[in-house]
Amino acid sequence: MPRPQQDPRQRSHRRRARARLTLAPAAVLAVLAVLTAGCSSGSGSGSGPDTRAAAPPSAPAGSSAAKGSGGTTPPAADPARVTIPSLGVDSSLMALGLNKDGTVEVPPADRGMTAGWYTGGAVPGEPGAAVIIGHNNTRLGRAVFHDLKEIREGADIAVRNTRGATAHFTVTGTETVGKKSFPSQKVYGPTDARALRLITCDGAFDAQGHPVDNLIVYATLS
Repeated sequence: MPRPQQDPRQRSHRRRARARLTLAPAAVLAVLAVLTAGCSSGSGSGSGPDTRAAAPPSAPAGSSAAKGSGGTTPPAADPARVTIPSLGVDSSLMALGLNKDGTVEVPPADRGMTAGWYTGGAVPGEPGAAVIIGHNNTRLGRAVFHDLKEIREGADIAVRNTRGATAHFTVTGTETVGKKSFPSQKVYGPTDARALRLITCDGAFDAQGHPVDNLIVYATLS
């Protein structure tokens, strides 16, 4: 039976819709391997091919990119420092944006003791999911989130901004996931909560000396 004729505009619209459906899942894998670069067993080079990951397709609600766009709300102050008293973590925060190829930046190996705030996410303390990334080890040795696996539910995470104000977050849970099954929507997806996620490497090492898992810490504003 012949199929009914379709308006060419409808066909074009459907092709675009199919393209979005095809591209979106890949685009939201923002940290599928975001910490592969520089996370190593110490015996390998700590870096390798395909070590960066595609960014989310757009800035989530509450992100720094969305602040001040209406001209009525001043932009929130950027985070400057993160501390986790129970683990002895006290680190300045470098800004992590996008590379020229659209992948997410990560802290360089020679700054392994410095964590980074992903500027495409929310500002910590503002509505939305804020993401802080740090290595647990690099080819140069121990890194800032080396002991993150020891964090416990109820622990305090403090993030101080450039204006001197500090937002305190309470850990609600942790999750270890394979980098090939990273829960991007859960980590980066829109939320009305004032949420914080910490991400580092975890798990066994592959043949190149890179951890195969990510450890995710979930926290909400206290």
